[in-house]
Amino acid sequence: MTTMRDHSAELRSVEREAVAWAQKLLSGDVTSDDAEALKRWLAQGPDRAAAFAAARRAWRDVGPIGEVLRHRGGELAVDLSELSLRRQVMNRRVLLGGGLAAAAGATYLAIDPPLGLWPSLSEARADFRTGTGEQRVVTFAENVSINMNTQTSLAIRHPQDGVDRIELIAGEASFATSSHTRRALAVLAAGGSAIANTARFDVRHITSDQKGAVCVTCFDGSVHIVHGANAAELQRGQQIRYDLSGLSQIATVDMESASDWQRGIVVFRATPLAEVVAEINRYRPGRIILTNAVLGKREVNGRFRINQMDDVLTRLEQAFNARIRTLPGGIMLLG
Repeated sequence: MTTMRDHSAELRSVEREAVAWAQKLLSGDVTSDDAEALKRWLAQGPDRAAAFAAARRAWRDVGPIGEVLRHRGGELAVDLSELSLRRQVMNRRVLLGGGLAAAAGATYLAIDPPLGLWPSLSEARADFRTGTGEQRVVTFAENVSINMNTQTSLAIRHPQDGVDRIELIAGEASFATSSHTRRALAVLAAGGSAIANTARFDVRHITSDQKGAVCVTCFDGSVHIVHGANAAELQRGQQIRYDLSGLSQIATVDMESASDWQRGIVVFRATPLAEVVAEINRYRPGRIILTNAVLGKREVNGRFRINQMDDVLTRLEQAFNARIRTLPGGIMLLG
């Protein structure tokens, strides 16, 4: 059997060079000279442009792993533990049925996808995943409803101590349980958990964010937060964050603003342009790279529709007198 290491060594040099360029862009340390050099490299042949999208084609073979679990309309009427078992069986079938070769072919580009242009291995193996700009509602048995935002990946984990468990691998989702639910629900994310019996709450974990923090907002009922040896109790209208440094203080939030994304709205209030660009990248295809660190500190205010992100980009270009350069593979340089 050809090993992943052997396969990686056989990849064409142009693919390795494409990844190197993507990693350069991802670092955020990009100058105008770098941009011009990349344009010259892409101009050497059509294979350069194709290399940016190579992994997307590979993922077409392994992406359906989680999709087979979805019924029409996104509704599921089976127990969470059964879903977990079905996922394991499907993973084995895909690998034994030829998916392993496709996965090996994508390994060089998949473990740490440059620019986030395609899902990582862990995201592709999720039971439920939304694409760029996609939102979906999934209803589980026993009245557990999940509203998934764009670029969100969820995995069903085995119940533990009578508690159903769902892992938020990446993204943002709203969870709602009712008084008719017999068991508590625990949402796992980045080493912590949010546990509720009857509640409505959001969990956000954007893995592309350098801070890597998890944010939990309670909209109704109460939510018990556990992170390491620390714990906290959220009530209606409260929010908390946690990361490697521990739990933050509990804060009071404007619940309408906190739930804007569920109504297809993104709001920026004195938000640095660098953070605005990162958020826009979650809702539109391709990738915008900010090449001017000073420009990235400029603040943005506005209320925008999620399905109009290209219009937002045009407004930003005009408001800051910035320049946008378009590259193959859906890459845009803003500086």
